[in-house]
Amino acid sequence: MSTQGKGALAEEALSEEAVESYLRAHPDFFERHLSLLEVLRLPHPSGAAVSLIERQMAVMRDKNRALERKLMDLVHTARENERLSQRMHQLALGVMEAESLDAVLAITQEQLRNEFRADVVVVRLCGDPAQGMHFMAEDDPAMQSLSHLFEHRRPVCGRLSDTQLQALFSAEDAPGVASAVAVPLLDGTQPLGFVALGSQEASRFHPGMGTLFLGYLGEIISHAIGGRLGQA
Repeated sequence: MSTQGKGALAEEALSEEAVESYLRAHPDFFERHLSLLEVLRLPHPSGAAVSLIERQMAVMRDKNRALERKLMDLVHTARENERLSQRMHQLALGVMEAESLDAVLAITQEQLRNEFRADVVVVRLCGDPAQGMHFMAEDDPAMQSLSHLFEHRRPVCGRLSDTQLQALFSAEDAPGVASAVAVPLLDGTQPLGFVALGSQEASRFHPGMGTLFLGYLGEIISHAIGGRLGQA
């Protein structure tokens, strides 16, 4: 063995001896550093049998790891909610400052596409189709396929039927939408229409995702559109 290797072993041995000496001189060390017991491995002289203390410490370590993972998940969720709140705030400011219905629709589509990672964003309004491409008659079969959203007053997420996709998205975009969100727009109890977000990723929008912020989104856009429909 080389002189360098012997020196490393000697250093390691001296280090362990130093630790042992310190612990002997300070027998209350672990009382002041209880957290170290969660990561230390202390074999029991009973041989292959596992002592109760060892088992309790193993269980404690597993619980702590689970709690750490849960805490990290909560932190991630909190950060994502903060980002969503900022996006909603920016959208609200944008539609409040819009001078016309067309401006509201343009701001809504641009911000949702950029900030909510949607490949396609559309707004469909109840009204005479002669008013513009965003309007659909309430008795249109395509619009009727989504009428239940007005009754439940809640967004729907995930895979939509072909009829619903055709109602919300253009003939060019609908085939490429693998998952979507449809948010009902209402002025009180009066249906105004829908805002829809579509993604080419099947997992982007799914039934298990939270809809709290989507509900806020619907309220913001509903207020902005409701006050400007008469100007269209």
